[in-house]
Amino acid sequence: MKIHAIGGFDEVGKNMTAVELKDDVIIFDCGIFLPPIVALEESEKVYTEKRLRAIKAVPSDYILDKLNLRHKVRAIIPSHAHLDHIGAIPYLAHRYNAEIIGTPFTIEVLKTLLRDEKINLKNKIKTMQPNSSCYVQGKNKKYKVDFINMTHSTIQTSMIALHTDEGVVLYSNDFKLDNYPVLGKKPNYEKLKEISKQGVKALIVDSLYSGDERKTASEKVARSLLEDVMLTTTNEGKGLFVTTFSSHIARLKSIVEFGKQLNRQIIFLGRSLNKYTTAASRVDMCPFRKDVEIATFRNQLERALKKIERQREKYLVVCTGHQGEPGSILDRLSKNKLPFKFQNQDHIIFSSSVIPTPVNIENRNKLDFRLKKRGIRMFNNVHVSGHAGREDLRDFINMVNPEHIIPAHGDHKKISPMVDLAEELGYKNKKNVHLIHDKGNLKF
Repeated sequence: MKIHAIGGFDEVGKNMTAVELKDDVIIFDCGIFLPPIVALEESEKVYTEKRLRAIKAVPSDYILDKLNLRHKVRAIIPSHAHLDHIGAIPYLAHRYNAEIIGTPFTIEVLKTLLRDEKINLKNKIKTMQPNSSCYVQGKNKKYKVDFINMTHSTIQTSMIALHTDEGVVLYSNDFKLDNYPVLGKKPNYEKLKEISKQGVKALIVDSLYSGDERKTASEKVARSLLEDVMLTTTNEGKGLFVTTFSSHIARLKSIVEFGKQLNRQIIFLGRSLNKYTTAASRVDMCPFRKDVEIATFRNQLERALKKIERQREKYLVVCTGHQGEPGSILDRLSKNKLPFKFQNQDHIIFSSSVIPTPVNIENRNKLDFRLKKRGIRMFNNVHVSGHAGREDLRDFINMVNPEHIIPAHGDHKKISPMVDLAEELGYKNKKNVHLIHDKGNLKF
């Protein structure tokens, strides 16, 4: 067995890992790297495989060509619906004679991306329910693949267990251990214990916050934070805006429910909010869809905002722009590019954290500066992370007891604390815990 690190081992994003098994290769994730895309001018945002490769926004999967492995790829299996895990599939999957397998929400989001970019993939696409199994046909044998339900900041996230002759390869990007999810099932600890008994040969694990000495709080904590801000601050007669990750369906559910308690009409503004809520509706996981109006196209946005401008106290607006992304709704509002003007003491709730890349930090600082000049009341970090902290990782490793650990999902400064944690648990650096770079590989 060889494990090839293609992307996500030197940066937060661009996740892609390939497992080589003699005559067969299975790929986990195929995501984009968002910072170079965010940095593009609006006029440059025409996405093609060539363009995305040029700005290094997609994994450098030509390594599989150099190793004469591309023709051996049998399946591409994304772990969840975030763009840093599925966003490159529309541009790279055509290179492989391989089926794409994911949970219903993940596949619905992928299909939306394909429709938006007018891309027609010839790959077979298969949907698997959380906590189910399927078989991938190799050249001479079949491989069992388990989709183990896991909690994260989007729904129907899975850990992927690939059963091989050498043992299980457990792909664990991204996750948190949340026993009280607001939407969806809790982690399937029973299945993790079961595969631990079978033997986990290699664990590829989200180590982004392995240096943070904490247990990541449950989504119910974020729900309580939202309740406190939305229901106990004085917002009568004021505009009330909330911005969060469009893919965070559980968070949107809480926002809508508290908006209803305030007797405000709820309007979602922005294409990405429409994309993810529509995908969630299609898999029957958007219980709040009937309670919201969604505006996406310019004429819809302008009509909605003129209506909100006249009676701002009647509406709760959920919009894109929590990272200060150029072209987002909040960015355009802050620049007076849409027919609504913020007034003194209007409320904006950021139910998110700033993704710590230079372009995001700069964009968000500029947005905050423009908003504060208007006397807006801003509520930041009304949020909990979707990633495991150091103490979650300790419990998780003890639970699955892998033979080898491969930290992933960040540059080495971010993920190297996982090596220290593994050594605390009895592993030895470069013997059975391995820091590797993009384009590196490990042989077992």
